[in-house]
Amino acid sequence: MDAVDYQVLKSAADWLQQGKRVALVTVVRNWGSAPRPLGSLFAITDDGGFTGSVSGGCIEDDLMQRFAAAFPERIEVVRYGISAEQMQRFGLPCGGTLELVIEPLHDAVALKPLLDAVANHRLVQRRLNLRSGHVSIEATDADFSLRFNEEELLQVFGPRWRLLIIGAGQVSEYLAQMAPALDFSVYLNDPREEQRRNWHADDVTWLDGMPDDAVLAFKPDRRTVIVTLSHDPKVDDMALMEALKTDAFYIGAIGSMASSEARKERLLQLDLSPDQIARLHAPIGLAIMSRSPAEIAVSVLAELVMLRNRGSVAATPSGCAIGGPDLRIVERP
Repeated sequence: MDAVDYQVLKSAADWLQQGKRVALVTVVRNWGSAPRPLGSLFAITDDGGFTGSVSGGCIEDDLMQRFAAAFPERIEVVRYGISAEQMQRFGLPCGGTLELVIEPLHDAVALKPLLDAVANHRLVQRRLNLRSGHVSIEATDADFSLRFNEEELLQVFGPRWRLLIIGAGQVSEYLAQMAPALDFSVYLNDPREEQRRNWHADDVTWLDGMPDDAVLAFKPDRRTVIVTLSHDPKVDDMALMEALKTDAFYIGAIGSMASSEARKERLLQLDLSPDQIARLHAPIGLAIMSRSPAEIAVSVLAELVMLRNRGSVAATPSGCAIGGPDLRIVERP
């Protein structure tokens, strides 16, 4: 889950506790070049407070003007960018069209299970009945972010990706601080006691044991990323020995071109096939001329986001029916 969207939910709960009226806006369909991905959130209050984004700002401005005149009382499905005039007015790029669900919120307590689950790195799904407004929240292992049809909006919240870092150092600290904003829950293993004592980043789950045992216990799957950053072959190679046998989405190791070639030679001696070793991303990260630990962390995350986006297939939402007592589709003029 995007960190911005978590903040939207948290702000909405805070506003509700203050007695304000709050509407939650969710991007549920898009066509063309969409400025924000499916599931993006925007919250607005009856006194003009807002947070989040569903576009570059133009759609938010229109929503705020309309809500100032008449705050929504029931669930609506709203479509922007239908005509050439609308696209010019709202500034949607390349003929883009957005469909939004506008949901009046009523109770901060109803958001608490959702916020608690996300804060504790648990994956949950929120099911909204578009006609009755009934909401349920339940645990899930779903690998999608959003599903939408004429009956309900089903959205997954929480970190849908896991990042296992082997080696506690400066690059690891920066990576651990940045990754949660990109939908990763972060785990760390380093058997060296002195490295653990000098770790400073928060919100990381430590895994005990030697790196190979930690990888096996972690049970990597296709939404798992494993990176070895210790610079110590005795530590990194132990993790890679097991990681390269798994279904992990991405496995990377820090080091120069020369050290990467030497590592591959060592891995051939550890019962790994050439095909398994070929899965290793080394040197790790995009080539952005990074030098500092923070820059290296940025290059690693940039590569992860690039590969994740390239490999993802957005589900095609089904159409939405017009009508029903609590559901309206409004094509904004």
